[in-house]
Amino acid sequence: MDWDDLRLFLAVARTESLSAAGRRLKIDPATVGRRIARLEEAMRARLFTKSPQGYALTEEGARLIPHAEAAERAALGAAECLSGPGGLTGLIRLGAPDGCANYLLPQVLARICDANPGLEVQIVALPRVFNLSKREADMAIAVSRPEAGRLTVQKLTDYQLHLAASRAYLARVAPIRDVPDLAGHRIVGYIPDMIFDKELDYLAEIGIGPATLTSNSVSVQLNWLRSGAGVGVVHDFALPSAPGLTRILTDRISLTRAFWLIRHESDARLDRLNRFADLLTRETRAEMARLEAALRLGERQT
Repeated sequence: MDWDDLRLFLAVARTESLSAAGRRLKIDPATVGRRIARLEEAMRARLFTKSPQGYALTEEGARLIPHAEAAERAALGAAECLSGPGGLTGLIRLGAPDGCANYLLPQVLARICDANPGLEVQIVALPRVFNLSKREADMAIAVSRPEAGRLTVQKLTDYQLHLAASRAYLARVAPIRDVPDLAGHRIVGYIPDMIFDKELDYLAEIGIGPATLTSNSVSVQLNWLRSGAGVGVVHDFALPSAPGLTRILTDRISLTRAFWLIRHESDARLDRLNRFADLLTRETRAEMARLEAALRLGERQT
């Protein structure tokens, strides 16, 4: 058995699909299937069962996972050792909620890649929790600190959220001077049954709503507000990207949240990922400070 066979095995186990594993490894799915069959024959064990939902690990396949992951860590460690202490190289996939992915990470990762020309970064922006055990991403950003799982967690940064609306909207409605004045205003927010983390249930926490314009996407909500559709909760760090919006009732309603960087516990010894995590943390905090300063400056000038 060689590492290349185990690499294919891990890809199928994590994606539960020959075609998805093939896309990840840039190998034809039929070739993936043949290689898995060859591995099963060599090991004299059935590693997967095929169902309408995809390829599921058998008991024998599940027992092979920790050994295959140990081989993966050894291969990555060897590559890092040979690459030396220079700039970061290779591909890193980072999962993040879409507000962070759209309004914070692009600037941060552009600077990191400028300083490390050999580095390739993928942002997977999904409004849900990532499954690091299936290697959907090398690391992920979340809005809650996970309490279970073989994970390492570090805080990236705190951030603030406030109510906001477009200046055009505020110019055509009665003044909003206190929370009761929000009655009768159209509220923009999340689809209630698609709130994947309690930290995102902003309207319940501040006691307004229900929202009548809802989306699971922060970007859609922000664009509704920009178009003058109503009032909603907005990340402060997103407001410099939407100059037509302004915060309201900042002395009455203010929310503080945090972004957490989550990694699989077994990756803690990989110097390349450790260095990337350190850069990401430093640059994220610097970008958050820059965006907050830009927001304050913009509000003073209006």
